Amino acid sequence: MKLLLINPRFPESFWSFRWAVETIVPNKRTLNPPLGLATLAALTPGHWQVSIVDENVESVPLEPDADIVGVCGMGVQFQRQAELLAYYRNAGYYVVAGGSFASLCPERYTELADAVVAGEAEYIWPRFCADYERGAPQPLYREAGVVALADSPAPRFDLLQLHKYTTATLQFSRGCPYLCEFCDIIVMFGRKPRHKTIAQVERELDALRAAGASNVFFVDDNMIGNRAAAKALLRSLAGYQRRHGYPFSFGTEVSINLAQDRELLELFREARFGWVFIGIESSDPETLKETRKTQNLREDTLVSVRRIYSYGIDVLAGFIVGFDNDRLETFEHQYRFIVQSGVQAAMVGLLTALPKTPLYARLEKEGRLRALAEASDNTKPATNITPKRMSYEALVQAYEAMYRRLTRDGAIAARVRNKLRHMPFPLYRGEYTARERYIIIVRLLVKGVLRGGPLRWWHFARSLPVGSPRRLPLAIMDWIAGLSMRDYVDRHFGERRGEAKLTRKLAEAIARIAGPHARAAQVTLATHFAAPHLSISVSASLPGVFFERAAGHLERLLARTRVTLTLKIEALRDQQRQPLEELLERLKRYGDRVSVVLDRELRKKVFVDSSVFHLVLE
Repeated sequence: MKLLLINPRFPESFWSFRWAVETIVPNKRTLNPPLGLATLAALTPGHWQVSIVDENVESVPLEPDADIVGVCGMGVQFQRQAELLAYYRNAGYYVVAGGSFASLCPERYTELADAVVAGEAEYIWPRFCADYERGAPQPLYREAGVVALADSPAPRFDLLQLHKYTTATLQFSRGCPYLCEFCDIIVMFGRKPRHKTIAQVERELDALRAAGASNVFFVDDNMIGNRAAAKALLRSLAGYQRRHGYPFSFGTEVSINLAQDRELLELFREARFGWVFIGIESSDPETLKETRKTQNLREDTLVSVRRIYSYGIDVLAGFIVGFDNDRLETFEHQYRFIVQSGVQAAMVGLLTALPKTPLYARLEKEGRLRALAEASDNTKPATNITPKRMSYEALVQAYEAMYRRLTRDGAIAARVRNKLRHMPFPLYRGEYTARERYIIIVRLLVKGVLRGGPLRWWHFARSLPVGSPRRLPLAIMDWIAGLSMRDYVDRHFGERRGEAKLTRKLAEAIARIAGPHARAAQVTLATHFAAPHLSISVSASLPGVFFERAAGHLERLLARTRVTLTLKIEALRDQQRQPLEELLERLKRYGDRVSVVLDRELRKKVFVDSSVFHLVLE
């Protein structure tokens, strides 16, 4: 039996850090590998042939040698997941849907997949495999019980191209003991954290060490949800690091009450956890009470963050605006707190009601869910809720304005200084070879700092801890993170000055190029969307010079505006293939905004990398 497992391409967001990955860090494609699929592969019968394709690092195969195609997905991946399921099913493959969104909303997949795997896979995936082998697979496999993580096998890391990721991943525990109203973790995994054995974790670390991984992210929902188990693990990790010469730098997700347990902080330091991600959400006590995040009320949040810094551990954090208690002034409070705290990777999102959460149920009852709004990515300037104390438009405008302020050079520099003031000895050393460090620094200076002009040079120089070389790697990485988020804001937030005029001008220039071939090529500009959309439809063969002449205009259009582009090619002579592929090469930097539509025969002739562009599969 041949099984292909696919992780669909993520739409770009702040979490992508795309500028950093593509421009600064050498030889990487994205952040984290699909750990869930590697675990699923390990649960598959040993005599099956299993392969994994992560569309975030490689193009999906259009005619795979497989009997079963399984496509996973989080909520933010649902549109692409649905497209892939439909494509492979229509092509005659048996398709299976899974992942966190299928676990929350299996009803959304009834018409998309032959089978749906909903919930943790350790028990139900082997059941599906057995049923399939005997010719009687069921349409739905749903885990209704409690999975013991001692039964979870070591993931098939050998099926992942780990060298293409900045970080390797593993999991110790699932679940979280808290009751945050907006969170779907307790819906999926429950409030009683479960964990693997220490021996399991060490076996997985052995495999990652053999594969050459050095940066490892424990993807636990809250690693300290079971504090006793976490302490036992950390003591083991510290010993593992000492025995093997400290091969790893770790990171994970925790609740902020980590800061109140000095023994736990010391154990994190001894195990070499260079960073933790914390859901801070808000510094307003009334807002935290509203959303039932009482674990954040035990002491002043700024004091907690700075205490974690004092142990050499960096803090990445999530923030939310749009709670019922929030007003427009909340954005200013959030901005000030983030700058004072020094949190550079500050993922600020608009409150979003995820399906099946208590928040979703309450707002649905109150009639405050916005129809047709996306409910999966809260770091975009949109949400599916109607705010209580401000208009929706004011909420979005204030959100965009705050992020523009946060990603200004002065705010980036201020956060670097405010962090390092409380972190004399960072654990983060820059887990790269000497050559890679040199490349990273040179690229940051040339492609980031120098391009920002004299004011950025001044802020950058002023933020560097010149008298403390040990803190320099962290300052460098903070600037990379800050400028990466700035790049995302510039490309995705709000209309740029003169954008409409420039869009029309360049669209008209492209239309003039197509003019002599009006029957073969049509250029259409639509401006009624959130961002302008340009469509180029080629229905008959064109001279190759069309693509050559259009390339420069399209590149400028995508670089200077937020326009999205669809290229629909219905006819192409062999001599036109190279000019088209050269055009696509020039547009790679903006691939997240470029959709390419080719019929089945043309897809065999023209390679379109679906990890770069949206290859429309119809």
